[in-house]
Amino acid sequence: MRLDDERESDNFEDRRGSGGLRTAGGVGIGTVVIALVASYFFGIDPSTILGMGEAVQSTASQAPAKPIDPATDPDAALKTEMRKVLSKTEDTWAQLFSQMGAKYQPPKLVAFTGRTNTACGTGQAAMGPFYCPGDQKVYLDMAFFREMEKRFRIGGDFARAYVIAHEIGHHVQKLTGVSDKTDAMRQRLSEKEFNKVSVRVELQADCYAGAWAYHANRAKPFLDPQDIDEALKAANAIGDDMLQKQSRGVVVPDSFTHGSSAQRTRWFKTGFETGNLKACDTFAARDL
Repeated sequence: MRLDDERESDNFEDRRGSGGLRTAGGVGIGTVVIALVASYFFGIDPSTILGMGEAVQSTASQAPAKPIDPATDPDAALKTEMRKVLSKTEDTWAQLFSQMGAKYQPPKLVAFTGRTNTACGTGQAAMGPFYCPGDQKVYLDMAFFREMEKRFRIGGDFARAYVIAHEIGHHVQKLTGVSDKTDAMRQRLSEKEFNKVSVRVELQADCYAGAWAYHANRAKPFLDPQDIDEALKAANAIGDDMLQKQSRGVVVPDSFTHGSSAQRTRWFKTGFETGNLKACDTFAARDL
């Protein structure tokens, strides 16, 4: 990506510090992240894991957080990149909402270390990036990107941008009422039935990420030839079928919550190749 002359978003909340989650028995957050970072890719409902965070508080302690010194911040470049990507999502979605006769309300992106409080409960690094509709914020521990490259071999700046854009896609779903409608379904559907709804929600967020890239690049070219390949590689690597095969050795379609590799790749490409938000209506699609 070419972001050198891009502005940095002000909607970035830095909650990082030298402290971090330490659980009883001396298990550090690094171990927890390595063990559970895939929860983001498996599509576990954030409220489920957030509830788990509340449950372990009695056996967990958090060292006092200290402000990160910009002069020695090891993630300074990554922070700058994230703020610039966020600004491009703000500009693009503001324009798209304006074309629809609406006003885009940008979310905040919160960087944290270990765990943090959210309107959805206690967020943990082990969850990976997630969107909390309760406070309309995206939460992300920067260590996730390092684990993503190390454990899943998903690297590249646009792969990281894809992750952020996907979460912003969930914010768009919140603003357009999709999230509220699908959350209401959770109360009356079985887990198996709601998994199918969840897949459509996640694939639409993938499509929105692709549509964002399409419009952002048309407004001001910033993508390099290999960038889309990075996003497609990431989408392929984090399909439910691929991850289940790697972790369990078997694939159970009824338990899919994000979609298969082919589906995630297809819907990102749909968004990127058409730029048409109506084409991202996964709920109306007969075949995903």
